[in-house]
Amino acid sequence: MQGTIASFRRGRKTQTMNQLVIIVPDVATRDAATALVGKEVVWTTPGKEKKELKGKISSAHGGNGAVRALFETGMPGQSIGTKIEIR
Repeated sequence: MQGTIASFRRGRKTQTMNQLVIIVPDVATRDAATALVGKEVVWTTPGKEKKELKGKISSAHGGNGAVRALFETGMPGQSIGTKIEIR
């Protein structure tokens, strides 16, 4: 299953670099998004060296099926708008 990284989790004046909001195309409700909690997400870096940054879905985000993923390290800004794999 694949999703798209929408943005970092953020507030009015803060931005959390290790938490991302992910939109999953087949998920449209909060109840369906909570079924994905606990699954692993993997983002592969572009370029010659394919590094995998792994995270975990922690909770639903909003009422339209978006999920929040928590990573150990901060994610680069180039990851926004790219595809992410949900395992």
